[in-house]
Amino acid sequence: MARYTDAVCKQCRSVGIKLFLKGEKCNTGKCPVSRRAYKPGMHGQGKRVRLTDYGVRLAEKQKARRIYGLLEKQFHNTFVKASKKTGVTGEVFLQMLEKRLDNVAYRLGFAQSRAAARQFVLHGGLTLNGKSVNIPSMQVKIGDKVAVSAAFKTQAEGNVSSMNRAVPSWLAFDSGNFSATINSEPSRSELDIPVQENLIVEFYSR
Repeated sequence: MARYTDAVCKQCRSVGIKLFLKGEKCNTGKCPVSRRAYKPGMHGQGKRVRLTDYGVRLAEKQKARRIYGLLEKQFHNTFVKASKKTGVTGEVFLQMLEKRLDNVAYRLGFAQSRAAARQFVLHGGLTLNGKSVNIPSMQVKIGDKVAVSAAFKTQAEGNVSSMNRAVPSWLAFDSGNFSATINSEPSRSELDIPVQENLIVEFYSR
C-alpha cells in the first residue's frame, strides 16, 4: 500500500499552520512550524506567490487530506460517497472523515496522532461491537461501541494519561473500561478542523 514517507512536518510548514501530525510534539517548542515559519525547500523564504482561485481550492483540499492522513484516491472516494448522501455535502464529507475508525481512536486519545491511530487499528487495538476489527477506514454508526482490546489497554492508558485532549461530545467515553459509544453525528461546530469545506466541494465540482 502506498503511503507518505517524507518528513510529515513539511506538510504543516507548506500550509503555514499546525496540522498536528506528530501528536504532542506539535504542542512543544520543538515543533518545526514554530521554529521555521516558512515553506520547506530552498525557496521557502522567498516571495510568496499569490494563488489563483484554483490554487486556493487545491490548497484547502490538500490541507484537509493531510490532516486526516489519506491518499488522494481514498480522500476523493470518500467525497464521492458524501456527495450522494442527503444534507450539505461539505459537512457530510467532514462527518464521514470523522467517523473513520482510526479517527475515532485518535479522538478518544488512544493514540497521539491519526497516523499512530491507524497503526493502532491495523494491529488489532480496537474492537467494534465486541468484534475485533483492523480496518482503519471503517465507518462507525450511532449506537456502535468501540473498545480497546485487552492486549493494547496498557498502551492506550499511557497515551490517554499523557495527553490533554478533550473527547468530543458525539463520543460517550467510558474511562473505566476504555470504551466509547457513538451517541450522535459529529456536528460541524465542534470539529476543530481548520478548513473551509465549501472550497473542497468547489474543487471537486469544477
